[in-house]
Amino acid sequence: MFVQLKNIDFRYQNSKELALDDISFSIEKGEFISILGKSGSGKSTILRLIAGLEVPAGGSILINEQVMASSTQFVQPEKRGIGFVFQDYALFPHMTVANNVKYGLKKMSRKEKDHRLKEVLELVGLSDYAKRYPYELSGGQQQRVALARAIAPNPSLILFDEPFSNLDADLQIQIRSDLREIIKKAGVTSIFVTHDQSDARALADRIIIMEDGKVKQTGSACELVAIN
Repeated sequence: MFVQLKNIDFRYQNSKELALDDISFSIEKGEFISILGKSGSGKSTILRLIAGLEVPAGGSILINEQVMASSTQFVQPEKRGIGFVFQDYALFPHMTVANNVKYGLKKMSRKEKDHRLKEVLELVGLSDYAKRYPYELSGGQQQRVALARAIAPNPSLILFDEPFSNLDADLQIQIRSDLREIIKKAGVTSIFVTHDQSDARALADRIIIMEDGKVKQTGSACELVAIN
C-alpha cells in the first residue's frame, strides 16, 4: 500500500475529546480516495496529519513505505513530497499564473522550470493563460492554477481540502469531471476531502465515510448504498 494510517489518535490542544479515534486505512498508488463527512467529523484533520501540519497523539503514518509520523519519528512537511490544494486555492495575487505554478520548483534550472510549466499548463488546459493574474481568472480557472501548482513538483501524493466549496453548482459539476481526468492523467495518488456526497461519488475510486472522529464505512460509491 502506498499510504497507510495505522491506529491514529489525535486531540487538539485544550480539548478533552479525541478529534480522531483509532483511524486506520490504506491507499494504493494512483488511487483517488474521497474522505466524506460532516463538519467536525475529522476529515480535514486527517489531511493535516498526512501533510505534517499536525502531529498524531498515537499511531503511525507511512507514505511509500517510509514512516512520516510515529511515536519515535516525524518528517517535516516540506520533506514529504506532498501537494496540497486548499479551500481558497491560496494563489499569490501579485504573481502571474506562470509564477504561481513555478513557485514550488526552486531546485530546477530556468529551462527545467519553463518546460515543467508548459507541461502542467497543458495538462490543466491553461496553456494560453500563463501571463494572466489570478484576479483575471474565473473561479474554475483559479482552481486549475492551484492544481497545476500542486502537480508541478511531481508530488507523490496530492491532498484536496474541500476545493469546490467556493464554486457555483454548475461549475462544480464541470470541474469534477475535469479534475478526475487531470489527476488520472498525471497518475498522482490523491485524497479529496468533502462534505458533498455528489463530489465523492463522482470523483473517487473509493470513499471513506467519517463520523465523530471515526471511520464508519469504506468502499466504492456502488458499495456504499446507504450513505446518509
